[in-house]
Amino acid sequence: MSASSSPPQTSLALLLLLAGIGLSAAEAIIPGSHFIVLGVALISAGILGILVTPLNNPFALSLMLVIFGGIALYLFRTLDIYGGKGLFRTEDVDSLTGKTGYVVESVTSRGGKVNLYHGGFDPLYSARSNGEEMAAGTEIIVIEPGGGNLLVVESAPQNK
Repeated sequence: MSASSSPPQTSLALLLLLAGIGLSAAEAIIPGSHFIVLGVALISAGILGILVTPLNNPFALSLMLVIFGGIALYLFRTLDIYGGKGLFRTEDVDSLTGKTGYVVESVTSRGGKVNLYHGGFDPLYSARSNGEEMAAGTEIIVIEPGGGNLLVVESAPQNK
């Protein structure tokens, strides 16, 4: 009879472990979504629940989940794993005005691609010019955020 009461508790800890692994894998697919914090908490509580039998009950597992979740959140924010201090983030579309970068694909009045220095998580933007054609490698400056992922750029003044 005692063997029948143990599997559900082991299954709960194992379920937490598997859910944590799944969420951590989801973080690899969707980086920056903070699934990793809950994933680490679930993995930690699941492993501890499997290894330490007295802690293998729903109340203790729930408590461990909250504790490990808080620790994981604190560590991920403190260690700045995703650049959470705002070093390479833009606050809004207007903050892109004046940013500099370089042309990746030739930019014309109809379109092109630019890469902005310190342009955020994905610094590659679609861009167009106000008439001048810019070849790949040309230094640019954003003169107007066109909305969405389209910028209006011009050649950056050359410092001599």
